[in-house]
Amino acid sequence: MIINHNITALNTHNKLSSASSAQSKSMEKLASGLRINKAGDDAAGLAISEKMRAQVRGLDQASRNAQDGISMIQTAEGALNETHDILQRMRELAVQGANDTNVTQDRDAIQEELTALKSEIDRIGETTEFNKQTLLNGGLGGTVDQDVATTTVLGVTGVAGASTNGAVAGTYAITSGTAGELTMTFGTKTQTISNAAGAQDLNFSEFGISIKTNAGYTADDAVGNVVVDPGAVTFQIGANEDQNLSLNIRNMKTDGVLNLATAGRVDVSTHATAKASVTNIEGAITEVSKERSKLGAYQNRLDHTINNLKTSSENLTAAESRVRDVDMAKEMMNQTKNSILAQAAQAMLAQANQQPQGVLQLLR
Repeated sequence: MIINHNITALNTHNKLSSASSAQSKSMEKLASGLRINKAGDDAAGLAISEKMRAQVRGLDQASRNAQDGISMIQTAEGALNETHDILQRMRELAVQGANDTNVTQDRDAIQEELTALKSEIDRIGETTEFNKQTLLNGGLGGTVDQDVATTTVLGVTGVAGASTNGAVAGTYAITSGTAGELTMTFGTKTQTISNAAGAQDLNFSEFGISIKTNAGYTADDAVGNVVVDPGAVTFQIGANEDQNLSLNIRNMKTDGVLNLATAGRVDVSTHATAKASVTNIEGAITEVSKERSKLGAYQNRLDHTINNLKTSSENLTAAESRVRDVDMAKEMMNQTKNSILAQAAQAMLAQANQQPQGVLQLLR
């Protein structure tokens, strides 16, 4: 028998510590409802669940973004509805003005109302806003125009260590750089030929390509050929980059697609001009109908997008729950087991501490 080291008590103490630690972890999980409370609980599971959590929050925000997009579209469509009503009244007045039973004073009164209605259309176009963004004055539409010339390829010289796609014959795009320059780009490489004017042979030695420009072709000044108008509005409708939807709304004023601002386009001073005005206003009504139809299609698209985002968020939340949430019944079972083990180990530790007392019987 030994008294300096009570091995039985040490072993029992280790078991008590393990049971107490496991019981504490179970209580932490039961209190939080989470299986993973810190990285040490499940490092890989934590990383996976955090990515899922970020995706879920992104999907939820994208759904709110789409709702905002619908609100913007509804604002624009509501204004166009009023524009439609105004144009219908203008067409009615133009039909009235085409009747030769009207005298000059009658036609002047009709023209005065038509002019006022045109001004109201322009006012609607200038003042319809969503979050301080004007919607109907053309600010949400955009185009980019660039002059590009093509020229026939004569042939491809030998290129070491390279292969072609067989498209030797045909045309290749040659873009205008600064004044008097032609630029060809293949992949990531670009070569520019200066003083490119008239019919001449050009050698793009960087690519092993020689071409002949058409007679009279001159590289234009790119600054004079590029026109950039304001861009379309973009809705971020996904949790990740480039998951967006762009919408442009044309200029819905009389000097835009309605094409009613020019003198004589809405004129009822004579039967002939009034008859032409009916046709012009009819065209404007058609343009508004096109724009409203487009807006309605985008609104329906966003509605479906929102439904899809909600479904994706729901499914991803369920997946994250399976990784991160604790099974309460199972963990309660573990906690009960560890609690009993801790109590048993504590009782056995008391017994183990009594064993060295037997040595005293030998000393009596």
